[in-house]
Amino acid sequence: MTGKVILLSMGLMAIVFVLMAIKTLLKKHGSFPNLHIGGNPEMKKRGIHCAQTTDKLEYNDKRNINDMEKK
Repeated sequence: MTGKVILLSMGLMAIVFVLMAIKTLLKKHGSFPNLHIGGNPEMKKRGIHCAQTTDKLEYNDKRNINDMEKK
């Protein structure tokens, strides 16, 4: 019984992935949507970045402050 449920759920998941891929593959310039925060134009307007970009910006700011203190 459990094996049948697992096989059925795996089959349904495979069908869903195939259907999602068909839209991407058959569109003329099909591509997967950019779901990152940095790819959202409204977030860019508000100056909101993803965690990695925020960390990088803060690291560079700290490094610049340390360089200024040494001079």
